[in-house]
Amino acid sequence: MAASVDHLLYFLLAVAVFFSVGIFLTIFYFAIRYRRRSESELPAPVHGSMSLEILWSVIPFGLTMIMFAWGASVFFTISRPPDDAQQIYVIGKQWMWKIQHMEGQREINELHIPVGQAVKLTMTSEDVIHDFFVPAFRTKADVLPGRYTTTWFKATKPGKYHLFCAQYCGTNHYAMVGWVYVMEPQDYQAWLSGGTSGSLTSSGEKLFQDLACVNCHHLIDPPGRGPNLRNLYGSQVELTGGGHVKADEEYIRESILNPSAKIVAGYQPIMPTFQGLVTEENVLQLIEYIKSLTPKPAGALPSRDRPSRDRKGAEAAGSLQKSTKQ
Repeated sequence: MAASVDHLLYFLLAVAVFFSVGIFLTIFYFAIRYRRRSESELPAPVHGSMSLEILWSVIPFGLTMIMFAWGASVFFTISRPPDDAQQIYVIGKQWMWKIQHMEGQREINELHIPVGQAVKLTMTSEDVIHDFFVPAFRTKADVLPGRYTTTWFKATKPGKYHLFCAQYCGTNHYAMVGWVYVMEPQDYQAWLSGGTSGSLTSSGEKLFQDLACVNCHHLIDPPGRGPNLRNLYGSQVELTGGGHVKADEEYIRESILNPSAKIVAGYQPIMPTFQGLVTEENVLQLIEYIKSLTPKPAGALPSRDRPSRDRKGAEAAGSLQKSTKQ
């Protein structure tokens, strides 16, 4: 990705330099060639040239269209993470970066990733606006409170790279720095397997039980007072009063922290808010648990964060969906 951004930048710089130098030299040449040599000298009449008018209109138009198409291509590539990208969660907080891997590893101001593997970051902030900036990867994305933003990159060379917050976020903004460690795949797997306390999905399942969500979202039939969470993620949810909403990360997060914002059709707004009772890390764990209850379509790549579970676990997630939709 960095190479694509660099090549576009070099093209823009080359065009700017070519025309800047060309225009300057032309002005310099005209100033000498057509200077007034005496007080009585009058310039010869100049008649317009249609060919010249067309030429200096078509050439800039063609160049700007090339810039537009090339820039749009790079933008859409940056905006759409590959389907096989490794998922990592990032939380910005004054003044640190908190990072969670699907397998359970957690980091502060450090991010370990494998070389040659696309990595998708899903990011949010606990307080103010931050900005995740890795200059070596040409990656810079806003990290906003109350919503999720995403970015992705693929490191091509092992090494240690600077990580900054590029948005002024308070008095200690200067200290919100860290490092990205790009490792060989075998070294990354060795690092990943050490010192974990369970995947995000398993942590979310435990939290689901600890918060007594099962009281309304039954693990088995008959259904409880909340909607079923099985196969919720990615589906269209029908709302009270008409309308639909896609059950993505934003919707699940809102349903946990502000459950009365969007009421699922056929259910009462009885679910309490968990605002202040769970951290952003807890919300991410619950989201991953709910996502794990939606089987991937046939032929899809296996998810690194989806451990096998029995039917009871799947139904539990399904019941959580019921609570969330309230």
